[in-house]
Amino acid sequence: MPFRYRLQKILDFRIRKKEEQLQVVRNAQALVLKIEGLIERNNQEIASTRANMRQADFTMYEAYDNYLKHLYVKGENLEADRQKAQEELDKEKDKLRELEKAVKVLEKHKEHAKEAYIEEEKKAELKLLSEVAIQKYFARTKEKNEEEQEQELLELMKNPLYNEDLNEGTNSNEYFSQ
Repeated sequence: MPFRYRLQKILDFRIRKKEEQLQVVRNAQALVLKIEGLIERNNQEIASTRANMRQADFTMYEAYDNYLKHLYVKGENLEADRQKAQEELDKEKDKLRELEKAVKVLEKHKEHAKEAYIEEEKKAELKLLSEVAIQKYFARTKEKNEEEQEQELLELMKNPLYNEDLNEGTNSNEYFSQ
């Protein structure tokens, strides 16, 4: 009978949950990378605005200042969003580690159960082989004993004293009484 792990359904369920959590972690990582891309683009916008401000007319300085303040606020908001997304990513990674740990525990348990099953199968096979060997031994011993008895009987029949007693017609009680 092949090995069947009794907790296989639970193991499959935990593996599915781990895969789902892995997808959630990937989505959280994508969000963090997206926000970091927006931050980088905002920083580039700030750098280009500053460069353009130096070449612009002095009457436009106030508009450039207002736009730069807006970009700095936007940058701070993006940084706060990145922090939140990073915290969420860390939480999701912790959940993933816990799920991976649970899967590894069951996989280890499955390995130990399979090893125990194999040991039990080996013991049962050895017991069966031992029983067969014992039966063969007793069968051979019985055959040897029967052959020895036949040999003794043949030797006894070849014995001249035995043959004389049979020919004279004496019974065995007289033979043994002498």
